Amino acid sequence: MDKHYEMEERLWDYIDGRIPAGERSLVSQLIESDMDWKAKYRELLELHDLVHATELQEPSLRFTKNVMEEIAKYQIAPATKSYINKKIIWGIGLFFITLIVGFLVYGFSQVDWSATSSGTSQYLDWSRIDFSKFFNNTYVNVFMMVNAVLGLMLLDRYLASRRKELHKQ
Repeated sequence: MDKHYEMEERLWDYIDGRIPAGERSLVSQLIESDMDWKAKYRELLELHDLVHATELQEPSLRFTKNVMEEIAKYQIAPATKSYINKKIIWGIGLFFITLIVGFLVYGFSQVDWSATSSGTSQYLDWSRIDFSKFFNNTYVNVFMMVNAVLGLMLLDRYLASRRKELHKQ
């Protein structure tokens, strides 16, 4: 099968004239001496002539115009801005912001504020807080990550709308 493929490939190169001169004489000798090569060459030459003899059919210009007129009859779907209710988007954003604030309030309520660090510093000692108590569940971690991404997307959308308003002015 590989030999047959190589023979066909070399014959196509020979017919198309993409073969070097030294190899060209070798292929022409093979065509004259070997019956398999000669039969395959005639077959490929007929196919080559057939392909080049036929013209490509193109639709008429009127057909193209008819198709475009038919497409124009149908109403194109409106942009998403016109059919997405902004109040729903803001409600979803408010829900996620409330959820994040709730997690933060719960986390800070679990901190022992009466414990002081060694020294006179009044700052919170973050090393004494055990965060594994809050974020040891995989679902909580995934949920927080999704909330963070959605919050950033909401912020990006808000800033983009503000930027668009500034460009209009």
